[in-house]
Amino acid sequence: MIEDLREIQKKMGATFTEDGTRIESFSNDSKGLKAAYDEVVISDRTHWGLLELTGDDRLRFLHNQTTNNINQLKPGLGCDTVFVNSTGRTLDLVTVYLTDKAILILVSPNCRQYLMEWMDRYIFPMDKVEIKDVSQQNAVFTLIGSESTEILKKCGINDLGELSLGNHRLVTMGENSIRVAVGTGLAIPGYTLILPINQAKTVWEQLIQLGGIPIGDRVWEQLRIKQGRPVRDHELTEDYNPLEAGLWHGISFNKGCYIGQETIARLNTYKGVKQRLWGVNLNQEVTPGTPVMLEAEKIGVLTSCTEIDQQFFGLAYIRTKAGGIGLNIQVGEATGQVVEVPFLTHEYYQPPAVE
Repeated sequence: MIEDLREIQKKMGATFTEDGTRIESFSNDSKGLKAAYDEVVISDRTHWGLLELTGDDRLRFLHNQTTNNINQLKPGLGCDTVFVNSTGRTLDLVTVYLTDKAILILVSPNCRQYLMEWMDRYIFPMDKVEIKDVSQQNAVFTLIGSESTEILKKCGINDLGELSLGNHRLVTMGENSIRVAVGTGLAIPGYTLILPINQAKTVWEQLIQLGGIPIGDRVWEQLRIKQGRPVRDHELTEDYNPLEAGLWHGISFNKGCYIGQETIARLNTYKGVKQRLWGVNLNQEVTPGTPVMLEAEKIGVLTSCTEIDQQFFGLAYIRTKAGGIGLNIQVGEATGQVVEVPFLTHEYYQPPAVE
């Protein structure tokens, strides 16, 4: 199963982490990084968690657990949503896909057990909800890049380019049945594929033969930092809330009550977001956790840093009153400037005027 996929990836030059759960690199990082924008790359995200909710109350239950309006979803639709605690602090950014009989939840690596236990504590005896970890039964691949639609067309999969973000469809690729969803988890066009693990080797080989360039986690990390995509244990921790993290696209201000809603609604209503996540151009590498300084005063903290083509880029939480785009800062021994990143938004929600 997964061993067959790993064997073919090794033959393609993959190097793995010590525990063997994820690919570090295919020794093509520079090529892969460029191709993610200009061509198409394929990232193996099977090490991410995949949870499944079933039962008649599944939609209502997840609606009450996360920030987005899950109740409005119909089969074939999906969205990003955020798990938060009772004080509105971030637990994880996830993507949900509603099918006819279940809700699939793509969660961060090493987070699935935590979120299963978190949700389980809120299931009451009368609730018709079951939670199942289906990570080991499925593979998750993401096609990233401007040519992603074309590579699927070569597989006989058409019309996906007309679907909006989060929409998904069960399709046939040769003899394999896979779920293809619009979106990459980044602000770059592409698709996420969810398929049975026993089909993973065949589908991976086919996508490579049709022009997909494999990338490892090193390139994914470069892409997600450059895009501003926050991840668990770096930008997504219980030290921050999803408004500070720029995840406004995953929050509904029109839905009913959910865990943490009061705090998040109050922050929006009174414009109380005290710090915001931004991109930072740096002149040298800096260790995450280093304070961000402005004229000898601490105004934030660096949460991630990467090198791309001998240039350095990071993500940092910056105190709102200190400023935003264009702000010149000091981070350790490095100098830097705050820049906008495409994955994040920081606009307060304004309810429509009542006539």
